Amino acid sequence: MHATVGVPDMTVHALNDQEVRLLREEIELLMTERQKLLQVTGAAAVLVANLDSDNLPDDQDTIDAAEVLAESLNALSEETLKDALDSVRAEFDSEAPGDSPRAN
Repeated sequence: MHATVGVPDMTVHALNDQEVRLLREEIELLMTERQKLLQVTGAAAVLVANLDSDNLPDDQDTIDAAEVLAESLNALSEETLKDALDSVRAEFDSEAPGDSPRAN
């Protein structure tokens, strides 16, 4: 155990407790933010899965944005994508071509 020069052990302990509390608060904030991001990702995945590419506007910016979104979703791990779909209560529609996720 190391002590800070000029700082009693009690103060070091209090600092450690404060650091632990701050870390817990930061973790809680990150977990809340993760949940929100999973919901956005899940909604985006359902949107992409339900898009009919033949009906996309011919606007190149729209097509580029759809491609970036699809590539970003494809880059996610399977577990993260499943968590995202679960967060919006989406399920795979076994009757749809390609087993696309559908929102309930």
